[in-house]
Amino acid sequence: MGSEKRLTMLEGLTQAGKADSFAWYALALEYKSFARIDDALRTFRQLCEKDASYVPMYLMCGTMLGHAGRAGEAREWLERGLVKALEVGNTHAAKELEEALHALPPPPSLP
Repeated sequence: MGSEKRLTMLEGLTQAGKADSFAWYALALEYKSFARIDDALRTFRQLCEKDASYVPMYLMCGTMLGHAGRAGEAREWLERGLVKALEVGNTHAAKELEEALHALPPPPSLP
């Protein structure tokens, strides 16, 4: 299935209310693949509202925002994901989230 068709299918599933967490995650990643960062972010936020324990979204959203030059937002997602990964005992994801956090530029210092 081509990316355009996959995007259309995933949009239909989510709009119809028939989507599980993975479908929302996949939709966000499709938007990301089309460089539709704000649509991807909106979709990650919707997924977070529906299933805050879906740990993979934090890493993907955080790294996407970091690559888009939005380090502050990226840091928020990665830090929330790290907390959630530790809560659910996902040490592998926690390590990846920590690595992604360390890869971000440091936050600006206050005057």
